[in-house]
Amino acid sequence: MTANQLYTAADIRALDAAFIDSGVPAAQLMKRAGRAAFEAMMAHFGEPEELTVYCGAGNNAGDGFVVAALAAARRIPVTVILLGDESKFSPEAAAAYQYARQEGVVMMPPGPAPGSGVIVDALLGIGLSGDVRPEYQKAIEQMNASGLPVVALDIPSGLLADSGAIAGVAVKAALTVTFIGTKRGLLTGRGPALCGEIVFTDLDAPEAIYQQVNAQAQRVEFADLLAVLPEREADAHKGCFGHVMVIGGDTGRGGAAIMAAEAAARTGAGLVSLATRPEHVSAALARRPEVMTCGVISGQELEPWLERPSVLVVGPGLGDSPWSEQMLQQALATDLPLILDADALNLIAQGNLWPVGKTRSNWILTPHPGEAARLLGETTVTVGSDRFAAVSNLQQRYGGVAVLKGAGSLVAAEKAPVAVISAGNPGMASGGMGDVLTGVLGALVAQGMELPAATYLGVSLHAHAADLAAEERGQRSILATDLLDYIGVLLGD
Repeated sequence: MTANQLYTAADIRALDAAFIDSGVPAAQLMKRAGRAAFEAMMAHFGEPEELTVYCGAGNNAGDGFVVAALAAARRIPVTVILLGDESKFSPEAAAAYQYARQEGVVMMPPGPAPGSGVIVDALLGIGLSGDVRPEYQKAIEQMNASGLPVVALDIPSGLLADSGAIAGVAVKAALTVTFIGTKRGLLTGRGPALCGEIVFTDLDAPEAIYQQVNAQAQRVEFADLLAVLPEREADAHKGCFGHVMVIGGDTGRGGAAIMAAEAAARTGAGLVSLATRPEHVSAALARRPEVMTCGVISGQELEPWLERPSVLVVGPGLGDSPWSEQMLQQALATDLPLILDADALNLIAQGNLWPVGKTRSNWILTPHPGEAARLLGETTVTVGSDRFAAVSNLQQRYGGVAVLKGAGSLVAAEKAPVAVISAGNPGMASGGMGDVLTGVLGALVAQGMELPAATYLGVSLHAHAADLAAEERGQRSILATDLLDYIGVLLGD
């Protein structure tokens, strides 16, 4: 079993059932989960001066009771704040409750917030549906306001396992210990901001049970992706590595297109050209003379230039003028692979240049949530409420490969699990990051990678470069072009 397979709540329930059917009683699973969480807490924080465990009524509470009992056995002062109704406990949770009582754990109703030590969140687990009820909301807000580190059992309460959205309010944990299968909502949407460090334990589940449940999403590993990039032969020349043309940079927006072109060059494209407004040509040549830059004033002027490239990157700084529409129209008329971003996506969404419902197999769409909402005819809130559904819908509606950018960027390709890229950091929330990504993707496609593989690698490479930049420069000061040097480091032989 690998922690990179990502599951829904329904999947986890199926895995639990298969695990129990394999001969391990549910009560034993609960004890294993509680012990794994206790050991992870001790390894992460050391022995706390006191422990406060917030418990609801479900099996998540049962895990919390086990943690409390183990703490009491170690003579750690421990209190359970009990919100759940004891009469509604499952048999396993009831047994765990009695175990904690036997170890001398004090059970208390909600009251003042703890003032020291570590908090364990065992309120809601993966079974949450609908918004958090008021009494649980108050407890979650109390945990978050305490200033104490919180250990979430399985998933922070209030975070939805399937989507990474929150049900009104959610616990902000320093450590999340997740059991049997990694829940996909931990890694995207609000998940990365709420989970802290994630520790996965399979509770010694047999591999056979994982064969019974087909995960529809998976986390991708950068090292594995990098190994797919073709090696360069000793006698290689620039013609072996493709020709990327970036099309964009309407009046006043030349920087975006220039950044995309430079990123393509830094990521290994053999040749890079840039078609932009004539007024941006001198700036482009001064910034990066290796990029062949042409100034075009119409689609008719662009057309002859499209005979040379092997892949087109369209959208950075493209704008929404008649010039913009002509540039995109000429690109769409070719059979070349396309990387579309920003204004190109917004123009596509309008339905004038590309028929509604028509798919294309050889393009990569790279929207942020707002652009995705326009492409789908939905709201940004709807997209954010289920990012997995949104990226899958994008791919099905438009074909090719769809990326949904954001914390835990998602990639959907035909007949493949949705890929989650869990690298990256808040320092990427600055202008130009998407432009650099499009150039990276264009270069990888130009070098012969299939579109899905190029997208998995490109999005991951971009995010890991941002993490390296943050380590050296700090998150607040990262600029999009700072990533270029780190991309080179990561691609180095």
